[in-house]
Amino acid sequence: MIHAVTSSPPLAALVCAAALMAVGLMLPDWVLFTASLALAKGLVVLGLVLLLRMGAVSFGQGMYYCLGAYICGLVGNATGVQDALFLVILSGLGCCALGAVLGVFLSAYRGVFFAMFNLALSMILYGALLKATSVGGSDGIGIAPPSYFGLSPSDEYRSILFYAFVVVIAAGVGLATRIYMRSELGLAALAVRDNEIRLEYLGLSVRRVIVFNYAIAAGLAGLGGGLVALVSGHIIPEFAYWTTSGEFVFMTVLSGPSSIVAAFGATALFETVRLVAGQYLPNAWQLMLGAFLLLSILFLPNGIGALAAGRRRTRAPDAKEDAR
Repeated sequence: MIHAVTSSPPLAALVCAAALMAVGLMLPDWVLFTASLALAKGLVVLGLVLLLRMGAVSFGQGMYYCLGAYICGLVGNATGVQDALFLVILSGLGCCALGAVLGVFLSAYRGVFFAMFNLALSMILYGALLKATSVGGSDGIGIAPPSYFGLSPSDEYRSILFYAFVVVIAAGVGLATRIYMRSELGLAALAVRDNEIRLEYLGLSVRRVIVFNYAIAAGLAGLGGGLVALVSGHIIPEFAYWTTSGEFVFMTVLSGPSSIVAAFGATALFETVRLVAGQYLPNAWQLMLGAFLLLSILFLPNGIGALAAGRRRTRAPDAKEDAR
């Protein structure tokens, strides 16, 4: 039974979503809020995992995360439409389109130049939003609670419904990302990291592969930003600040490039550590997070996703021995 679930990605996504929803029914609202944040930010990390598979790291992913949140808030406030699905899809598509445009320029750079150009663009957006009083300036903007296909839940059920909504979005996006990673274009991203010249010899454009993956990563960040805007009800320019992008890179390093589930797991672990550290070490929580990152780099250099991959590799020889 377990093998049947793990070997069927749609069934595995359905089982995971059902399990998370069942657990959510037993959790208090504050845990549901934290879990919804973790799943939403996990989408941003999932986009960074796609870039990491190409050997690229973006220190400016907070730009798309922030832009997705502002798209969600500004469109909702201007039109009065508060449908959650409409707003988050619009956020994702808007950031994906911008990522495709900027990706054409950024695909010419590698390494630290790619990372720092993204950081510079993110800080430009942060500075512009900070001075733009029309969108709240440093105070940001608020957003009304979302509705679902025209239905507005009461305060009693708002947290659990939004949590269920985020679970469905995360499961669907995770499944689509897994399918994409196994596709020809998804596998070509690994070749960008290993040998660009050989990829060109195979007839695939390296820059096209980079632009496509970068646009997807931007769209996922915008999707996550839109979800965070809806769950928090408030949007601030600090979403684009460099420390926000640094946190996403932190989670991506902790996750590693080998597992989709690890992207969400690393985000949940990071949010839990920050929550506990802020509760018990309010004046030194950054120190605890730094120590946590150092330990993860020392003992899990390939991320927590490598643990599951290692178990699969160790099971394979055992299965061959059993077959003999």
